[in-house]
Amino acid sequence: MKKISKDPKKRRKKRVSGNIFGTKEKPRISPFLSNRFTYIQIIDDVQRKTLTSYSSLKLARSNKHSKGKKVDEAKIVGLELAKQARKLGVTKAIFDRGLYAYKGRVRALAEGLREGGLKI
Repeated sequence: MKKISKDPKKRRKKRVSGNIFGTKEKPRISPFLSNRFTYIQIIDDVQRKTLTSYSSLKLARSNKHSKGKKVDEAKIVGLELAKQARKLGVTKAIFDRGLYAYKGRVRALAEGLREGGLKI
């Protein structure tokens, strides 16, 4: 008998991420949101490697942008990751929002990636 999880976050992650698989031509983009910072990485699931990553922690250290709202920082993180992805030759990707709802910082990340030139 299968045991069904009662945790809504786990159920959402399994439902959303269950069918998403990244390749070298079209890798998977996965965000992680902590209370202070926003992290995002591009993953090739075939080779099981992270191709590149970026976070708002790097923004804070480099002082490129002043500390603002987390949503604004998330958009900048998306733009910076899109720049790194283009250097690697990635133009298309799959956005795996995981256990997060598509609003707020997750939406800003996706918009930043699109503005940066990635097709997701």
